[in-house]
Amino acid sequence: MSANILDGKKISAEIRTSIKEEAEKLKARGINPTLAVVLVGEDPASKVYVGQKEKGCEETGIISRKYTLPAEAAQEELLTLVEKLNEDKEVHGILVQFPLPEHISETAVLTAMKPEKDVDGFHALNVGRLFSGLPCFEPCTPKGVITMIERTGIDIEGKKAVIIGRSNIVGKPVAAMLLARNATVTITHSKTRNLPEVVRQADIVVAAIGKPRFVTADMIKEGAVVIDVGINRLPEGLVGDVDYEAVMQKASWITPVPGGVGPMTIAMLLQNTLKAAIINKGA
Repeated sequence: MSANILDGKKISAEIRTSIKEEAEKLKARGINPTLAVVLVGEDPASKVYVGQKEKGCEETGIISRKYTLPAEAAQEELLTLVEKLNEDKEVHGILVQFPLPEHISETAVLTAMKPEKDVDGFHALNVGRLFSGLPCFEPCTPKGVITMIERTGIDIEGKKAVIIGRSNIVGKPVAAMLLARNATVTITHSKTRNLPEVVRQADIVVAAIGKPRFVTADMIKEGAVVIDVGINRLPEGLVGDVDYEAVMQKASWITPVPGGVGPMTIAMLLQNTLKAAIINKGA
């Protein structure tokens, strides 16, 4: 048996087409969906991600405004910019690219942002609403993960889902979103005892631990859906948290790295920006 590939590029391209259509409908109503992207410093990976987000905006008809600050910029300078974007009626979504330089508090920046413009879904109010089952901006990577699982046609309800990793960015929110769809969810991490044994029980595995090829074939139940969120840079190139070639022989569905969850994250950001444009029209 060899797994079906969950092609993030293909799925995200389909989603982008519908986003473009929706953006055109909003423009016809005089609403120009606009995303402000803030980059602090010269982190190479961050610059690549910002470039991908700008390209996604361009492809779907969303206006992208880029703001760059030097790495040595004071926290106050960034907070002032965020406040200015909060009050700008033409800006619907704000994204501050993380990580930030060490002297700037990510929490302070997120707290300063209007929750209704937080298209990354990281503001404490959005996180609280997510865990309370209330409408909110869902964080982009977890939202992409759920969309991919749903694209398999497999019903999440009643399935055992195991998440490897407990970060605020992926592990915890994806657990909340799976719970909301009536999965039985276990979050595992570096302190979990008998981790392979726990993972082996899963119908759905979400790997987000940041260790190259950590998930091996002997950890996967026959026919499981395996979503690999990891991106690890090795001399031979990018690899995920899953031993792709080996796990592929046991899983029913699997995401590749690259070309899996990555493109979905951008598509979900664009989707959230559209939502923000509807919420914040003339706000």
